[in-house]
Amino acid sequence: MLELGVKSLLAYFIGALLGSLILGRLRGVDIRRLGSGNAGATNAMRTQGKLFGLAVLLIDAGKGVFAVLYLPGAPWPAADPAVSREWLTLACALAVILGHVYPVWFSFRGGKGVATMIGVIGALEPRLLLPVCTAWIMVLLLTGYVGLASMLAGAALVAFVYVVEPANQPLLAFCFAVELFVIYTHRANIARMVSGQEHRVQKLWLFRSRTA
Repeated sequence: MLELGVKSLLAYFIGALLGSLILGRLRGVDIRRLGSGNAGATNAMRTQGKLFGLAVLLIDAGKGVFAVLYLPGAPWPAADPAVSREWLTLACALAVILGHVYPVWFSFRGGKGVATMIGVIGALEPRLLLPVCTAWIMVLLLTGYVGLASMLAGAALVAFVYVVEPANQPLLAFCFAVELFVIYTHRANIARMVSGQEHRVQKLWLFRSRTA
C-alpha cells in the first residue's frame, strides 16, 4: 500500500503544477484575476493569446501523460505485488486530475481538469481520444459552449468504453468518476448557460449571428 499512497501523492503534486499559473507568474499576471477567473487553457488563451494558451494546454495535458506512463513504473517506492498495476495507474490518473483542479501550490484554486484529463485518456488508451475529441468539436461547433463540449465529451467517453470494453470495470469506473467530476467542476458554467450568461466561442459557433 506504500507504493499506491506515495505514487498517488506524487501524481497529485505533479497535477498541482498548473501551466497557466506558472507561465502567468513569468509574465507577471495571475490568470485567476482575468477573464472567467479559471486557471485553465481556455481562459489563458482568451486573455493572453493563442501561443500562451497552447503552451498551457501542452503543459497541463503533458503532466497527465507523465502521471500515467511513468509514475506507476517508477523504481521508487518498490513495486508492491499486492497492488494491481491497473488500479495503481488509474489512481495516479485520478490524482493528477485532482491536483490540477485543487493545486496545493496555488491555494487550491486551479483549472477544471479537462486538458489534464485529455492527457490521461490519451496515455491510458489512445483510441479513447477519438470519441472524446469528436464529441468536443461537434458540441462546440453546434453550441459555441466550451464547458458544454467538455461535459458531453466526457459522456461520450463513458458511452464508448461501455460499448467497446464493457468487461473492463476499472476503466469504466474511472471514466464515469471523471465525467461526474468534470460536471462538478463546470457547475458554474451550467448555471450561466441556464441564465443565458455563458460565453460562447463566436468564431467556432456555426449558428452565431452573421450580423454580429
